[in-house]
Amino acid sequence: MLNIGCHLSVSQGFENMGKQAMELGGNTFQFFTRNPRGGKAKEIDKADTDALIIFMKKNNFAKILAHAPYTLNPCSGNERTREFAFETMSDDLKRMEYLPNNMYNFHPGSHVGQGVEKGIELIAEVLNDVLWEDMSTTVLLETMAGKGSEIGSKFEELKAIIDRVELKDKLGVCLDTCHVFDGGYDIKDNLENVLEEFDKIIGIERLKALHLNDSKNPLASHKDRHEKIGEGYIGIKAFERIVTHPILKNLPCFLETPNELAGYKKEIELLKSF
Repeated sequence: MLNIGCHLSVSQGFENMGKQAMELGGNTFQFFTRNPRGGKAKEIDKADTDALIIFMKKNNFAKILAHAPYTLNPCSGNERTREFAFETMSDDLKRMEYLPNNMYNFHPGSHVGQGVEKGIELIAEVLNDVLWEDMSTTVLLETMAGKGSEIGSKFEELKAIIDRVELKDKLGVCLDTCHVFDGGYDIKDNLENVLEEFDKIIGIERLKALHLNDSKNPLASHKDRHEKIGEGYIGIKAFERIVTHPILKNLPCFLETPNELAGYKKEIELLKSF
């Protein structure tokens, strides 16, 4: 069974997101914890989160994925920006305990001229500050395209972050198909080799989720521009191989393609047909 969903708006409430995901043909979904450009998060309605938990259990949902805002940069050269990253992640992870045993995804950040090594050190510092022993959420580092001074476009960089974190069991990776392709990993023609490299460097057991996005740009372009499934440089045949691959087929998959809800519904139907 393909565990798939798309990005939904948290403003409608948690239970309603679950219902909307199912109406679109999915059994999971992703949402921003707050405005993607930053800002204060909406107050948690425990009755609503409890209703979602019941709904998910009743309808055999896979784990859902919360996404940190884009403004979060734990390896910024600006101290206040790093403090914002700590404050936001800390608050988000406490709030995630209302939806226990799910996942929280964030972009590792951009070192803005400080260098990759310093960036990795700063990201790990924030993670060591926000993770705690009894938390139920798995925090995912997202693979990146490598535009500008982004960290996370190479598997070795993600591994270096994980190596510096004390509570490693709380960490995983979300593989974004557009990002890894733009970052230079040929998932179109050499998926098996890419997964073998991931396993060798990071460990395949840390791969917890997929962002399914085609790319508007060719391999190793380092651009990060998502395209609809089958309409970009990765192509439909590659997505068929991805969602049916023995290692990947049971992972929660989340669409972030440039679509309205009707478009997501068609993509979910297409991917499920494989």
